[in-house]
Amino acid sequence: MTLTFATSSRSSVGLEWELMLADAETGDLVPRAPEVLASLEEDSSLERYTVTGELLTNTVEITSGVGGTVAAAVDDIADAIAAVRTFTDSRGIDLLCAGSHPFAQWYDQSVTDKTRYHKLIERTQWWGRNMMIWGIHVHVGVDDVNKVFPIINALAVYLPHLQALSASSPFWAGERTGYASNRALVFQQLPTAGLPWPLQSWSEYEGYMDDMVRTGVMADPTEVRWDIRPAPRWGTIEVRACDGMSTLPELAAVAALIQVLVERFSRMLDEGMPLQTIQPWFVRENKWRAARYGLDAKVIVDHHGTEVPVVEHLRETLADVADLAVELKCARELEGIETILTQGASYARQLAVADAADGDLREVVRHLVGEFRSGPTLREHLLSAAR
Repeated sequence: MTLTFATSSRSSVGLEWELMLADAETGDLVPRAPEVLASLEEDSSLERYTVTGELLTNTVEITSGVGGTVAAAVDDIADAIAAVRTFTDSRGIDLLCAGSHPFAQWYDQSVTDKTRYHKLIERTQWWGRNMMIWGIHVHVGVDDVNKVFPIINALAVYLPHLQALSASSPFWAGERTGYASNRALVFQQLPTAGLPWPLQSWSEYEGYMDDMVRTGVMADPTEVRWDIRPAPRWGTIEVRACDGMSTLPELAAVAALIQVLVERFSRMLDEGMPLQTIQPWFVRENKWRAARYGLDAKVIVDHHGTEVPVVEHLRETLADVADLAVELKCARELEGIETILTQGASYARQLAVADAADGDLREVVRHLVGEFRSGPTLREHLLSAAR
């Protein structure tokens, strides 16, 4: 099978953000996406952003245009949120985002009426119906198809870092799971999801897709749901490992980190330098550690098995890419990584709110709604709760 990798601007950025729709009084999910989409279809047809449906009718996905910088893509996302709010705010619908909803139940949700979604549920059954998960997808343009898999394999070393920064699903169906990112382990139950196969070249990927299509596993590359995948249609590498970010500054921070890493690896390839990779079993172990412990995880960072606290390795990485971030005009957004490291990722903030509320998960939803709207820090939230 021959797959064309489209031409794209090097290190351009595209963002996708899956948002929950919740009842403003109860905090539970509501199946109102079809109404939201119908109201926005005409008004948004000429905009850079898009607002679309997802697997479940309790979700809308907002997508940026192609940004030359992270800031440009984030501006599109902000415009999309504002457009969605023109419908939701007056109808008692709250917007929020995390890797999972704290207490919603899968059997109360309805599936969007599209053939591809019905086929997914028919094939995957209980696991498919349990896909009450929300994430972000970050696309970064790559200028040479031969760079795609070397960069993907190098990015796999940083998957636990991205997963820990974004971890926001400590609760599942009303239960405290003990995981920072329960979403990471739920999502990989789909047959074409999870860690990417350690392919070495585009031709190997074409052979993989030929096998999958010929045996009826997939219809096309859009059904590859790896944590990092090529997006041939757009000419990008797409990072899908992250839980849904709870605030726009956090989304921007993680997008900036991904952009600078891709550009860093691309330049190393231009200079004929090898990219560091680690054994697939280390990649798998790192994913589990980040899902379990979040920013408290120790991660394996080289093929020797060297273990480093993920926060320490992140700070080393930030120092290494600081000049590149300035060049890519995303230094301001990248500073948000240090904010997450200092104030805690969303999973930690949610757990703190639940503890302060004696386990009342409705308070966690209110906290997520408030963060999404205004982005208060955990300190600000706890101070206001104490008044």
